[in-house]
Amino acid sequence: MSRRLAVNVVVLCTVIASSAAAVAHLATEDRHRAFRQTGASIRITPATPASAYRFERLTAPARTVVRDERGVIVATFTDGARTALINGPTRTFQNPARTQVQVTTPAWVRLTPEPWTANAEHAAWLRSWLDAALTDRSDDVLAVAAQYLNGAAQATDAKAVRFRGDARFGRADFCDYLGVTWSFPGGPTEKPEPDGYGALDPAGYVRMVYGYRAGYPLRSASGAGTGLPRTPKAMAALDEGAPIPADRLALQPGDLLFFAAGGTEVDSVGIFFGLDQNGRPRFLSSRKRTDGPAFSNDVALFNQGNRKSPVLYSVRRL
Repeated sequence: MSRRLAVNVVVLCTVIASSAAAVAHLATEDRHRAFRQTGASIRITPATPASAYRFERLTAPARTVVRDERGVIVATFTDGARTALINGPTRTFQNPARTQVQVTTPAWVRLTPEPWTANAEHAAWLRSWLDAALTDRSDDVLAVAAQYLNGAAQATDAKAVRFRGDARFGRADFCDYLGVTWSFPGGPTEKPEPDGYGALDPAGYVRMVYGYRAGYPLRSASGAGTGLPRTPKAMAALDEGAPIPADRLALQPGDLLFFAAGGTEVDSVGIFFGLDQNGRPRFLSSRKRTDGPAFSNDVALFNQGNRKSPVLYSVRRL
């Protein structure tokens, strides 16, 4: 590979954070950029705050890509969504106690103060938020999602509430895992189920990661209020965030993937992470078969003719 092509590889890797197919999609828009992933190694230069940013509009889905003065893509914001894709240091996510799957990615997923819109680069919050996000190494959505895998270390807060650590599978919401009573906006209060302590179901896992930990609004199990609802079916019908084409060209880490048994009824949800060391798309979800959150293991997301694989019903970017 020539030195010039290697530079182009570094630039393009910052666009979509480890999805080789999505890179191919954006390569068409950038025309002459290329991408190559070898094993679990992705070499990129983390973005840093710039003296000036350049904003470009892309489609399918409608979004704004941000470049620094060198032309390196540092962030991507999707219209209607609060999840921003930030180019940061490359990390490898894995769960060797459960599977050999490894996902290596430069993607860092963080929530913006408000949903993105066209021309939001002129918003008062954007410059200071972006500068801070590019150097922030605290836990992001992906790091938090990995803190409930098999064997993950436990941690408690100042009130002695265990807020992270290996979660088992159960019909349990985030407040059941925590063992705390939770008051939702608008007044509903829900008490934890004793047998749900330390457990999470698919929707409860997403609500734990995006809601309790990342701060995305949550609604009660009764459906009152705004924000993430209690079930995968209700999440799939959510009118917040951005609907994303259900193909690997459009996916980016942090997207919610909704699956339907038999292709008709949504019954599960997971968080997309990217491609593994073998180029297969992977997501994290809490499932009975794996007794809690785990990487999808040899599931062909886009081989919907495989009767043993769940059918990818829809995708949403919060």
